[in-house]
Amino acid sequence: MTLLNLRDVHAGYGRVEALHGIDLSLDEGSIVALLGANGAGKTTLLRAISRAVRTTGQLLYAGIDISSHSTARVSRAGVGHVPQGRGTFNALTVEENLRLGMLARPKALRAESAADLDRIYATFPVLQEFRHRPAAALSGGQAQMLAIGRAVLARPRLLLVDEPSLGLAPLTTINLFDQFRQLREEWSLTILLAEQNAKLSLAVADRAVVLARGAIALDERADQLTLHDLQSSYLGTADDSAQPHDGDEATP
Repeated sequence: MTLLNLRDVHAGYGRVEALHGIDLSLDEGSIVALLGANGAGKTTLLRAISRAVRTTGQLLYAGIDISSHSTARVSRAGVGHVPQGRGTFNALTVEENLRLGMLARPKALRAESAADLDRIYATFPVLQEFRHRPAAALSGGQAQMLAIGRAVLARPRLLLVDEPSLGLAPLTTINLFDQFRQLREEWSLTILLAEQNAKLSLAVADRAVVLARGAIALDERADQLTLHDLQSSYLGTADDSAQPHDGDEATP
């Protein structure tokens, strides 16, 4: 079943257009890696789906046209967004941040909140250990786990994750990526993962979509692509361990 269907989507900032006619569909239950060079449009595409940037074209989510919806209405419909930079509330404790995510869930699922919080703690044990600490005291990797956990607790069907490895140590990144398939299975998620680490993305994804200059340059099964093909054709030759630059996008 197709959960998300984009047709001729354009998006931009002011007079600058960053996406030029995107056609993309996501099957329910899939993990899709969204790859591309700096400025290719990955972050803008996630923002377009969340209705957080000026957008034209058709966006169908679960068969409903969300092209004119507000960001809040799209979120209530079941689209979770973990933005670049995490966006946790530093003055609140870890558990208070997680409970904020539960406030956004459908009323029919409110009764499952306590059990779902335990499930997140089981997935990310460090969050349970630090549940009474302020979010400001977390490391970068712990803060990323918190941001993902909070988004999942809203019980979305589609989860958009923007550069989860940004600023993280390599081992922390590997451990984090190991959780994406588990989250997909346990929470019945469809995941669109915009990420600068192409190698790790391909290891967890079913499909890879490569953006180049605001358009889709490649859309293939992840197991049919190699990191070398991606780097040489679209992403340059940067080392995977290099830290991304500030700005809209980052290079793998």
